[in-house]
Amino acid sequence: MTDSHSSPYSDGPLELPYQRPSTLCRTFHSPLVEEVIRDMTERIKDPDLAFLFRNAFPNTLDTTVRWHVDGKTKKAPKYTSSKDAGRWEGPQSFIVTGDINAEWLRDSTNQLAQYQLLAPKDPAVSTLILGAINTQAEFVIEAPYCNAFQPPRPANLFPISNGQEDIVHPAYEPSFVFECKYELDSLAHFLSLGNQYHASTASTAFVSARWILAVERLLHVLDKQAESTFSGRDGSYIANEYRFRRQTYSGTETLNLGGNGNPLNGNSGLIRSAFRPSDDAGTFGFFIPANAMMSVELRRTAKVLREAGGSTSLKLAENMESRSERIEQAIYAHGTVQHRKFGEVFAFEVDGYGSAILMDDANIPSLLALPLLGFVDRNNEIYRNTRKMILSQDGNPYYLKGRAFEGIGGPHVGLENAWPMSVLVQAMTSDDKEEIMRCVDSVKNMSTKGLVHESVNVYKGASDYTRSWFAWANSVFAQTILRLARDMPELIFKEGYGKYLLN
Repeated sequence: MTDSHSSPYSDGPLELPYQRPSTLCRTFHSPLVEEVIRDMTERIKDPDLAFLFRNAFPNTLDTTVRWHVDGKTKKAPKYTSSKDAGRWEGPQSFIVTGDINAEWLRDSTNQLAQYQLLAPKDPAVSTLILGAINTQAEFVIEAPYCNAFQPPRPANLFPISNGQEDIVHPAYEPSFVFECKYELDSLAHFLSLGNQYHASTASTAFVSARWILAVERLLHVLDKQAESTFSGRDGSYIANEYRFRRQTYSGTETLNLGGNGNPLNGNSGLIRSAFRPSDDAGTFGFFIPANAMMSVELRRTAKVLREAGGSTSLKLAENMESRSERIEQAIYAHGTVQHRKFGEVFAFEVDGYGSAILMDDANIPSLLALPLLGFVDRNNEIYRNTRKMILSQDGNPYYLKGRAFEGIGGPHVGLENAWPMSVLVQAMTSDDKEEIMRCVDSVKNMSTKGLVHESVNVYKGASDYTRSWFAWANSVFAQTILRLARDMPELIFKEGYGKYLLN
């Protein structure tokens, strides 16, 4: 992707540039994706919006599939040792985030989300997503505390350095791991990728011995990260299994207290997340949006396991259902706060001792995204109160508003940049047609390079942004437009066109 303008341009007032690579340079091809692009651009009445969809919807397939084998015509090398049995077998897919040649579990799951409903009709897309599940399983098996990964060894691609000298426990192999910030939502996204695939295809083909092993490694992490900082028996200090230290001038890039982070009361039933989905360190380790997502995905995975059958799967399903219920109960017991202005709201982070942070961050999972995660209905009273709070400068210190743009930002980029992603989530969690189109138009007007950016300066607007190539943001934009095409086509389609459903 490039900052430069490329022809052809959109026919609207923004004159957006074409930002798809030439056909030979695209990293994955799907005739069905091209059909969706033709269908949607024919229907969308705003020529700039249609052109932005044309660029954004295929962005992940066009540019980020760094390695893919289907397991049949193309196979990864086999491993002969018993402990590696099944490693890298079957379809495999390595999906990078965009301008960084590494795969984040969270980003790649979200990057592929808008293609999930195409999987039943396009075997190539189905195999690509199945490969992504298998590859993520290998990452989780090897390094379940890590968030971002190097190209798999069978891909024969060079690993890259993140430029840091982190001290992390448990130790990891730098040629395998790009960065090892433990984020609970990364593990929830691993489960989500398989759950979305099952929901669209009804297939349990990914429930292999390797995937089961990855799930077991994940559950070990949940057990260790539910523990208290201090022993319940004698009150003595217990070092967390996961510790992270980085030499940095930024407090959000490392964990305090010897890499442990602030103390937590493990009797709460919540699961610690050392870092947030923005890759920033948390203040209080019990990050509520990730706990909500994990509760939902554990329950969904249990359903998949029951359909897969077998004694191991059924035992795991019971285990996961119990954990899901326990986390959900803990969120309502410890993760809600009575706000003097907004009433009962969900906290962003808590410590299990009674302390809480009231805010929201742009990255998903977020408090704003709780209905999209499946944790609550958008009419839930606590959520509605929370939504009012976090979309207000009175209630959310990271709700940023300037002359050119407004939305939720976060510590990751600074106090002048809001993220278009948050504005798109606002649109997807609203039933107010004016609010929805205000959000969509706002993001469109800040995407003058033809793609959606990570963040935009709220005072200077489209000329001052971060990351010209950020596939996750483009995927969220595409998901927003496809959701409107399904639920409220009259907002974006020309007269005479009804609902458009991918499946």
